[in-house]
Amino acid sequence: MDGSNLKMALEMPFPPERIHWRVGATSGDKSKGIALAYLDARDVMRRLDEVMGFNWQNRYNLADNGLLICEIGLKIGEDWQWRANGAGDTQVEAEKGKASDAFKRAAVMWGIGRYLYSLPNEWVAIQPAGRSFKLAAKPNLPVWATPEGYKALMEKRKAA
Repeated sequence: MDGSNLKMALEMPFPPERIHWRVGATSGDKSKGIALAYLDARDVMRRLDEVMGFNWQNRYNLADNGLLICEIGLKIGEDWQWRANGAGDTQVEAEKGKASDAFKRAAVMWGIGRYLYSLPNEWVAIQPAGRSFKLAAKPNLPVWATPEGYKALMEKRKAA
């Protein structure tokens, strides 16, 4: 796979049903919240498997400040290329969450799920969920943030 096709395959938006959502900031009356999109680490692994087959690997290192650094290596041609990012403890399952977050952040360095950072902030209705809140309904993704919309955009760029 050449470099531009590899990049496109890694960056391809995930199907809307694979996107998970959580509540960010909330309104003063707690009736609305900003919808924040994220991926599950298993979906990131699946993307790497689909695009790279067995030609990917990851490893972890603990930084002096406790940050867990994940490096993801892709075998491109005959060489291994590496990109890394890190994460600290999370509020839920601190160690497991740290490893998952570091892995997902390293994947973003390869373009996987990076488009989620460009989604517009959308205020949506929320409802109580224990001591927190959850979205009352999932927001709609912009067309460019869907697999079909991304493919159309890439075709339009190739034609230009």
